[in-house]
Amino acid sequence: MSDLSFRAPRYWGVWLLIGLLTGIAKLPWSLQVKIAKALGGLLLFAAKRRRHIVETNLRLCFPEWNQTERQEKVKEVFFHNALGFIEAANAYHRNTESLRKNVTIIGLEHLNAAKEQGRGVLLVGAHYSHLDLGGALVSLVTPVSAIYRPNDNPLMNNYIIKGRMGFMKGVIKRTDMRSIVKALKKDEVVWYPPDQDYGQEHAAYAPFFGVTAATIIATSRLVKFNQSPVVMLSYRRDDKGHYILEFSPAPEQFPSGDDHTDATLINAALEENIRKAPTQYMWTHRRFKNQPDEKKYYQ
Repeated sequence: MSDLSFRAPRYWGVWLLIGLLTGIAKLPWSLQVKIAKALGGLLLFAAKRRRHIVETNLRLCFPEWNQTERQEKVKEVFFHNALGFIEAANAYHRNTESLRKNVTIIGLEHLNAAKEQGRGVLLVGAHYSHLDLGGALVSLVTPVSAIYRPNDNPLMNNYIIKGRMGFMKGVIKRTDMRSIVKALKKDEVVWYPPDQDYGQEHAAYAPFFGVTAATIIATSRLVKFNQSPVVMLSYRRDDKGHYILEFSPAPEQFPSGDDHTDATLINAALEENIRKAPTQYMWTHRRFKNQPDEKKYYQ
């Protein structure tokens, strides 16, 4: 963060954002929620491309919702994403131990049983809006390293990594498979999210909420490298700022030895957890970008 190159004018806006997040992290939760509602409303109006992506994802994944319900859910998604920025700041700038009173932990025995095997643990989760805060909550019960995609802005990437290293054992680029395997072989817990569309290479087409999705097959490959057990992870928040951190067993028959079957099993497990608080998931990503028939869902 002290690199002189970050003083260039093109970083001034990022410095302003970092300053705002740092200040907001010091505010009471009730004020943070009000700010998130205002910011979410602004993004809903201004971020038209993202709104289209969210609307498309919800239309595809929740056909049971009528138009009125869906539009209300779109608003909720933008609110939760806005609040997620603030929650990340809370994770970066507050003492992690202070979060313990605001979390209920379910299924910790599944994580402990997996750790007892001594082969590392692949903690498989999804991109929820409170992603970084969730990582801080996990750190309350076990040291954990996280897989991440670097931010395109060097200063923001620096800020995020520094913040995460305040509660993570380590951060590993998603493309650095060697380091992921090394961490598992060192008997570490590694958080791995296989729920985004990174292209057709190294992916299998499997249903996600009933829609064909390019799904990373690295999950089962990582397990095979070290025979590391898999534990599913999810977290959600109530309207009072209390969190539920839940660990659950991997799907039965996973890994099966078949890429399509494994991708289907993992997607189904992720979907089950996402449905517990559907608008707290990051629907802002183009989850169905690549299709086997080249069909285009997004403009």
